[in-house]
Amino acid sequence: MKKIEAIIRPENFQKLREEIEKFGVKGLTVSEVGGCGVQKGKQGLFRGNTFEITLLPKVKVEIVTDVESVDSLVTIIKKTCTTGEVGDGKIFIYPIEEVIRIRTGQRGTEAIV
Repeated sequence: MKKIEAIIRPENFQKLREEIEKFGVKGLTVSEVGGCGVQKGKQGLFRGNTFEITLLPKVKVEIVTDVESVDSLVTIIKKTCTTGEVGDGKIFIYPIEEVIRIRTGQRGTEAIV
């Protein structure tokens, strides 16, 4: 099993959710996060004072899936979340050693389906 973690622009989340649901993903975890990278942040103006926003709002989407689905899901994420501008985000893929559903005790792929 693998965990796909995508950090994306907030405005792309709803479309991404619809696309991965069509693919058959039943569960995911979503967090509102802040971050910066090449995008660096931006300057704002409040009551005549300039300030810098160094952490920009992002959404972190986490999906645990079987190894066979990883490439398809990465393709969906890239297709749905690419604007071509700096700040589109990143995709991280991690190995998952074990998954256990707390309620039933199911393990492995059974626990995520």
